[in-house]
Amino acid sequence: MREVEIDAVPLDRLAALLEPERIERLSEYAARARDLLEGRTVWSVNATATGGGVAEMLQALLAYSRGAGVDARWLVLDGTPTFFGLTKRIHNVLHGSPGDGGPLGEEERATYEGVLAKNLKQLLRFVRPDDVVLLHDPQTAGLVPGVQAAGAHVVWRSHIGRDTPTDLTDVGWAFLRPYVEQAEAVIFSRGAYVPAWVDQNKVWVIPPSLDPFTAKNGDIPPGDVEAVLRHAGLTVTTERHGRFLFTRRDGSTGLVRPHAGLIEGGHPVPGHARVVLQVSRWDRLKDMAGVLAGFADHLPHLPDDVQLMLVGPETAGVTDDPEGAEVFEECKELRLQLPEESRRRIHLCSLPMDDGDENAYLVNALQRYATVVVQKSLIEGFGLTVTEPMWKGKPVIASRVGGIQDQIIDGESGLLLDDPTDLDSFGAALDRLLGDVALAAKLGENARERVRNHYLGDRHLMQYVDLFEQLYR
Repeated sequence: MREVEIDAVPLDRLAALLEPERIERLSEYAARARDLLEGRTVWSVNATATGGGVAEMLQALLAYSRGAGVDARWLVLDGTPTFFGLTKRIHNVLHGSPGDGGPLGEEERATYEGVLAKNLKQLLRFVRPDDVVLLHDPQTAGLVPGVQAAGAHVVWRSHIGRDTPTDLTDVGWAFLRPYVEQAEAVIFSRGAYVPAWVDQNKVWVIPPSLDPFTAKNGDIPPGDVEAVLRHAGLTVTTERHGRFLFTRRDGSTGLVRPHAGLIEGGHPVPGHARVVLQVSRWDRLKDMAGVLAGFADHLPHLPDDVQLMLVGPETAGVTDDPEGAEVFEECKELRLQLPEESRRRIHLCSLPMDDGDENAYLVNALQRYATVVVQKSLIEGFGLTVTEPMWKGKPVIASRVGGIQDQIIDGESGLLLDDPTDLDSFGAALDRLLGDVALAAKLGENARERVRNHYLGDRHLMQYVDLFEQLYR
């Protein structure tokens, strides 16, 4: 188990985006948090410091917490490939997907508890009685009893879930139940995700949030967006010149590097193209392959200047997702089966993970460059990859699943697909946005305001303060 360093960010940074009443309320909550948590530490524990929405959200929330005067700290657990394969299985079945089809029996429980027992010993070197420990997702649930026994206040948070239970989800929750039911409080992103056996008095529904000032979400001068992508090797160019700088999480300056081989097959996007973009992990539930198939099927009906980019992390850089390499290979194979003319309009991109801030900045530039952003997930816990382009004022086509349907009001702040496997409906949605510039602009404008009103960090932080006040009553 290792600690992730977090630099404090002042809450005042949000002031430019909030109404005076929200600023005043946030300041009041910050004062309450300082009084309540004086002499105590709030620990967040998860499975990875990079890759995925949970890690990004922790970076932001903990930085603001520290800026407000709260001793908020972050630990990442250690695990073996077998452990992460097992927790990926749990992740899949909680979404109602069989994943690798493996069991969740006593042998798997012994493996799970064995890895977490080693992590618990290290965790208890940090945690003191009366601290708060926030444990995130299935990878950490088995730590609940041991941390509780040490006298800390334990909260378990699930960032995943499924609206309607199935036999598979029941298997996953049965595996986690002995640990989760011992937590003092449990957090879900949606009320529909809460299993029936959870004590309702312990339940908090807290949707995720977006930090508008990170490398991934901060403003980029419009004239720099395409230039950054050319420089990085993501769009066609005959020359790479200039220096493109961005602000890192710690406030220092980063430099966008030129890269080679980011695009599978060696065909960067032409500079004149209109881009349909999906950014996500290489996870079967994100349905990258389905986006590829739907776009390929609809190519004869699309204007010649429209191209698809499927963008995910370099698979070796995400330690807690062993399925990623398989999904990426499946997408490569699907693309290779297409005619050459189609392949030239479909681009698979793996962004490097050795510099998390640069990775985030490239995603930012890609989302701003895109004409339409897609998130055609089969299941989705919340979907920060929807929130991000909405904040950037982009029209989004996404599945009516999980937290996506909370974010997008269909026809007002984006377009929702009732059935993400219906490729004809997906094609029709593309036609609608690519053919109606005014509609696309209006949806993007409304999307940004919806994020501003509901999904920025001030709301999220205040909900945590309410929860902590209940813990210490």
